Amino acid sequence: MTIRIRPPATSVAALLGLLGASPAVRAASPDALWKIVHGRCVPDEQLHKNPSPCTYVSLAGGEAHGYAILKDIKGATQFLLIPTDRITGIESPKILADDAPNYFAAAWAARSDTEAVFHHPLPREDMSLAINSPHARSQEQLHIHIDCLQPAVVAALHAHEAAIGPAWAPLGVPLQGHPYRARWLSEAGLASSNPFKLLAADVGAAAMGLQTLVVAGAVSASGRPGFVLLADHVDPATSDRAGGEELQDHSCAVAYP
Repeated sequence: MTIRIRPPATSVAALLGLLGASPAVRAASPDALWKIVHGRCVPDEQLHKNPSPCTYVSLAGGEAHGYAILKDIKGATQFLLIPTDRITGIESPKILADDAPNYFAAAWAARSDTEAVFHHPLPREDMSLAINSPHARSQEQLHIHIDCLQPAVVAALHAHEAAIGPAWAPLGVPLQGHPYRARWLSEAGLASSNPFKLLAADVGAAAMGLQTLVVAGAVSASGRPGFVLLADHVDPATSDRAGGEELQDHSCAVAYP
């Protein structure tokens, strides 16, 4: 068992201040996350075995296959998984390479940081991972949002479970007004199957830059633990920017009575 020693969580806002830019520049900088991870977290881990200001840095496979976990500025429970390699986002060919790390599997394991805020585990159905399309993001470094699902999304997935099978298909109900497609993935499947590659196999690698992808924890009606993968695509006609983060609740209302 690997024991992760976490320093006190520091918000992205505070870390951006450490970079020395003015508020206007900080708000507009698309490289802020990259500078924090590459300029602070990785060197601190390498030199001092302390991932600060991140909560965790994995470099077991080298920087090309590593990742960091960072507390996000938005919400008390949102964390980000950020590769230690320079990867722009969901559109990058690097995430589809044969030796690409399974960042979603690592992000799911890192949900313990969100749970630590509440000092107890959360039901898997309440937890989610999301990556936005290039049209719905502010940063040019791949980052997976780790946080709770909106209660309405949890309820919708339960209500439409019959429409969710092992192949991509329309969910049958809009989520946040957008027509997501869904497919089931077993609990073991997340470790053996990279969700990025599952989506690319369906839409084509060239179309990945128009996609958003959400991995929602789930339990089937028969009690099987697994995941619901949700995907949406950019649609200018409906002003859909394909931002799957919209399905998350950064106040984590599902965790409160």
